[in-house]
Amino acid sequence: MTEKMKVVVAERISDAGVEALRKVLDVDLRFGIKQDELLEIIEDYDALIVRSVIKVNEQLLSRAKKLKVVGRAGNGIDNIEVPAATRRGVLVVNTPESNTISAAEHTIGLLLSSIRNIPAATIQLKSGRWDRTLFKGVELYGKTVGIVGLGRIGSMVATRLASFGMKVLAYDPYITDERFRRFGAEKVAELSELVRRSDFITVHTPRTEETMGMIGEEQFKIAKRGVRVVNCARGGIINEAALIKAMEEGIVASAGLDVFEKEPSPGNPIFQLDKIAVTPHCGADTVEAQDRVGITIANQVIAALRGELVPNAVNLPTLQEEELVSLRPYLCLAEKMGKVYFQLDRNPVDRVEVTYSGRVADKDTEMITISFLKGLLEPIIGEKVNYVNAAMITETRGVKVASLKEEMNNRGYVNLITARVYATNTFMEISGTLTANREPRIVSVKGYDTDITPTENMLFVENVDRPGVIGPFACVLGEYQINIAMMGVGRRGRGEIALMTLNVDSEVDEEVVQRLREIDGITSVKVVKF
Repeated sequence: MTEKMKVVVAERISDAGVEALRKVLDVDLRFGIKQDELLEIIEDYDALIVRSVIKVNEQLLSRAKKLKVVGRAGNGIDNIEVPAATRRGVLVVNTPESNTISAAEHTIGLLLSSIRNIPAATIQLKSGRWDRTLFKGVELYGKTVGIVGLGRIGSMVATRLASFGMKVLAYDPYITDERFRRFGAEKVAELSELVRRSDFITVHTPRTEETMGMIGEEQFKIAKRGVRVVNCARGGIINEAALIKAMEEGIVASAGLDVFEKEPSPGNPIFQLDKIAVTPHCGADTVEAQDRVGITIANQVIAALRGELVPNAVNLPTLQEEELVSLRPYLCLAEKMGKVYFQLDRNPVDRVEVTYSGRVADKDTEMITISFLKGLLEPIIGEKVNYVNAAMITETRGVKVASLKEEMNNRGYVNLITARVYATNTFMEISGTLTANREPRIVSVKGYDTDITPTENMLFVENVDRPGVIGPFACVLGEYQINIAMMGVGRRGRGEIALMTLNVDSEVDEEVVQRLREIDGITSVKVVKF
């Protein structure tokens, strides 16, 4: 019986997530474990799940000899040293979409609470007073909201506020124009324009050097008098000192905050302001969101341990689930193409060029190139190379990598991937495509036209193109009870060297290879495994 891989869950996740893990893995629940204690045991585990307390740093990763994946049950990854994980081929996954709905809804809740004075009205009623004249609010209908960051949460907020009859502006220099159109938001080129035109401003960006304090004193100087602001993203994106000053001066009429520059934040002077709704960073804290976080991180960890690609992995190119489904056959094809070179030629590689033509050129091909590099390196590095570190290993070996895109190819294929591998004194070109049912086919190798269906055991044989060569070759295989499943022959010209490819049903050992090489007319025999 195969021994289960082991995961240590160092911080609490939902019961549903734990149960999903237990169906597949050996689960060790260590909720609240101290950093030093985890250091002592981490070498025994294939996977680690954390939230925000445990530091997944160089010290921990250096001891985690078996570690393949770190799962962050949540969105932020401030506690994980991603470059160190990448160098070791450790995949880092998180759950950026699991709390999206909850965070978007909390944004709307804080916005409505602040503009309708709900917290203050609640306190007054509970104190025994009744005076509604103190709590006159404003409507959303017909107003303009400026959304800073049109990612997962920002786009949900956009659609929800549009349903209130609001005009939606958005500022996000890293989002395509198509996404603005998709969510009904008018794109503004500069943050300053958004601030000037907006009656309401809500921020939905990660916390980076670029975004810290991006809504500050300078922005409040140019804002409409009576503007209202909300921050359910990360503390510090709206500068708290500048916000306090702007509220005291009447520039900002109300605010809703779920996040703060310092957390926990007891005694924060911002809590003393009127017309502000505040919550203790609980925007994602719903029953549904926490269940989704637990189940999602469990499924992502399991998929990673199975060697599958995971959508939204932190240290891989970002892929949405639908993109991954579309790309997966191309990833398989590219990896198999990559495996060909070092099994046919052992010369060190100087440069790799991957060209995409046809419909595949319209896709995000970065992950396909990484898949080719993974296949290229596996025959010489083995399990140490994976999707996470393939590009980094290639770079450290001094191999230059380039990718090109073409609308069409001159071979008539709807989709074609062509890889050119350059060494000091050699050059090899390998091309592949997908069949109508999206199965991989290698259609040329070393200048030979082929129709190769990659299987586990294959022989690539170069031979003189003349009668009396293929028959004796097949006879030797028959002597060793090696069955030929498929066979193809490609040649450049009559009487020249041809390429024979054979799919066989069993492994071909060195003794058989040596016998095959002795056959008259055979110039090269290579075992290729996919």
